Amino acid sequence: MKIQKKDIEVTNGLEREWVIGNGIGGYASSSILGANTRKYHGLLVAPLMPPARRFVILSKVDESIYFEDENREEILYTNVGKNYISDGYKNLESFEKDYNPIFNYNVNGIKIEKQIVMVYGQNTVCVYYKIKNKDKKIIFKAAPIMNYRDFHRDNYNHEYSLNEKIEGNKVRVTIDGNKISPIYMYLKEGKYIEHQNDIFRNMYYIQEEKRGFCPEENLIVPGRYEIEINPNETKEFTFVCSLEANIEEINGKDIIKQEKKRLDKIIDESELLTKKTKLSKAEKDRNEVLKTLIIASDLFVVNRPKFSLHTILAGYHWFLDWGRDTLIAYEGLLLKTKRFDIAKEILLMFTKDIKFGLVPNGYSGYDSRPLYNSVDSSLLLFEQVMKYIRYTNDYDFIEKNLYSILKNVNKAFQKGIDFENSNIYMDTDGLISAGTESTQITWMDAKIGDFAVTPRSGKAVEINSLWYNSLKVLEHLAEKFGDDKTREDSK
Repeated sequence: MKIQKKDIEVTNGLEREWVIGNGIGGYASSSILGANTRKYHGLLVAPLMPPARRFVILSKVDESIYFEDENREEILYTNVGKNYISDGYKNLESFEKDYNPIFNYNVNGIKIEKQIVMVYGQNTVCVYYKIKNKDKKIIFKAAPIMNYRDFHRDNYNHEYSLNEKIEGNKVRVTIDGNKISPIYMYLKEGKYIEHQNDIFRNMYYIQEEKRGFCPEENLIVPGRYEIEINPNETKEFTFVCSLEANIEEINGKDIIKQEKKRLDKIIDESELLTKKTKLSKAEKDRNEVLKTLIIASDLFVVNRPKFSLHTILAGYHWFLDWGRDTLIAYEGLLLKTKRFDIAKEILLMFTKDIKFGLVPNGYSGYDSRPLYNSVDSSLLLFEQVMKYIRYTNDYDFIEKNLYSILKNVNKAFQKGIDFENSNIYMDTDGLISAGTESTQITWMDAKIGDFAVTPRSGKAVEINSLWYNSLKVLEHLAEKFGDDKTREDSK
């Protein structure tokens, strides 16, 4: 996808967003103008307990070009205040997003390419620059704008305490006395200039105002990098920000290539794209759509290191892994794309913490505790087990790892589950009844305090469709595994 200058203006530019991930729940995201419009936006939003406890670390990088002989500065950045918008977007020639976001700027004929990429599996972001200068010496300035907070909160009217340890162009930053997760910055070219008490006051998040939340916060600018570029010189360099200390050898261009190679492998192994010497326009268009969807799907597949298993995030920016959403998305994300090894991990992941027959409907974003407020997650598990078999015919894996679990879930539903007021039981008519007037355990789960906005206690139609399906799946597996008692009980 490429958006040209003629199609970029302030309103639509602030409303269109991009996001990339690091495979452990962290991400980088902003608008196509580079202005943050949400408190959830940032170039490094890092999970301190992957994929949970996500903190906004690097909000953005503001770049400008200084013309020494004219004592004049041209900005590339765009920021929103309550009563102003800085106009760096006027120098933006195009924005494109295929594997990673690419911003192309033109300042008086000087061409600046900026790409953002995350190191897969690490809380590290790279901002790669390629600058083609014209006939005057310039100084390129890059000022990291930082934060240190849970991404659900904001630092409204906050006064920062900042400590910097500077070793050449590598900087160790400690914000508000936090020594557990220091932040590291590095840019090999040029020089680093430390700032003192440089607070960016009242950055304004227009999407938060629309959502009814506080739209303003303060951020901290620890310093800036300055790189001299001679007339007609082309220079390439990478700014790195990370929670890892060893970042001096990271090259943004190499990371971009590695990420493209990783994603291309997923695309190729899916075997979904049409491959032949000459493609029709319709086939090319179809391939492009499928490629985009596969790249997007990978964003949701992340690792939960505590279990050494993959999981699926329910959405960006703020959702973690939810049992219901994971099992609904399971086929499209993993089976259609032939990611069968990860598909197995997902089934193991969401059976690891089954309690009283309930598959967790999610994990806490603060301490990774399993949460149980879903009647359908357990029943959806049966459907995805059957889909896994249809795609792989791998009955051995199911028999060794999941069959006994499925039988136990079935027994629990028949016997009754009253954990956390779930009130799940099989009535005398063979149908499943679940919930109370104050619980929300189906997919219509809006709740305010103790008030269930859409109470659906009783025998919900889709729950009993899933219940019947689970019985048929269990009957099929029992017949396959020669378990006559379970097969009879499932009829």
